[in-house]
Amino acid sequence: MDGVLVVDKPEGPTSHDVVARCRRALKTPAIGHLGTLDPLATGVLVLVVGRATRLAQFLSGQPKSYDATFRLGLTTDTWDRTGTILAAGAESSTGPGVAAIKAALTGFLGLHPQMPPPFSAKKIEGVRAHELARRGKEVAVQPAMVELMECELLGMDYPLGRLRLRSSAGYYVRSLVSDVGRALGCGACLEELRRTASGPFTLADALPLALVEEDPGGARERVVPMERLLPELPAVRLDDEGARRAGHGNEIPVPAGAGWPAAAGAQAVRLFAPDGSLLGVAKPSGRAGFLHPSVVLK
Repeated sequence: MDGVLVVDKPEGPTSHDVVARCRRALKTPAIGHLGTLDPLATGVLVLVVGRATRLAQFLSGQPKSYDATFRLGLTTDTWDRTGTILAAGAESSTGPGVAAIKAALTGFLGLHPQMPPPFSAKKIEGVRAHELARRGKEVAVQPAMVELMECELLGMDYPLGRLRLRSSAGYYVRSLVSDVGRALGCGACLEELRRTASGPFTLADALPLALVEEDPGGARERVVPMERLLPELPAVRLDDEGARRAGHGNEIPVPAGAGWPAAAGAQAVRLFAPDGSLLGVAKPSGRAGFLHPSVVLK
């Protein structure tokens, strides 16, 4: 069982918990996830299974899409509704105008440095930030360059507002909400978060975690095979000798008609065996027309 299983994560468990439960249900230790979801968050959690775990480096950096609900006038130490309240304004049917909220959101579009929340899975000298925060230790997180590609205010029902957004990997929606609340002068925290897509995988592909545990056989049938992964990378079909060399991690001359030079400008390509199975991923070597395998699956 090698490939990708898309799980619809429920609220409550951590991403690590979901991985552990799927390992038990599917009776395989080789499972990892592509992008952490907070316990509060629900939705698309992409799991790599079996030999597909070796492809995680190529799959994990893809954009993510979310639907989010935020609350104006409330700030917490976790920047979401699960934390300790730091400041609470009077909730009313009015607040910053829609135009002001949209203007604040627009200010965060594009590339910009973002400060991760103090309670997060980001590691500081090898320790998760949330572990340090819960021990009462100072969390010296550093800003990271991220991108907010799209952000739409879907509506306001004061003090709650609804967002739809698309961002780069590593983006914290909690940070966006906190920053917007600060820009508006009233404070804000995240109320609900649902990931609707991760790269090419959407909620339509996702299987509820409870169903994975109830019907492991059905879940196995939903695993996306490795041959269908990374369609954005050019494909190079090797002959028997090329496949043998790739299997040993040796440099490969690209055979005529195998997809070169169409793949010459690519930073990575998929390698396929003569029978159509995925052998791995390679990058151009220092010699024109040659590839060097960076990940070998067989």
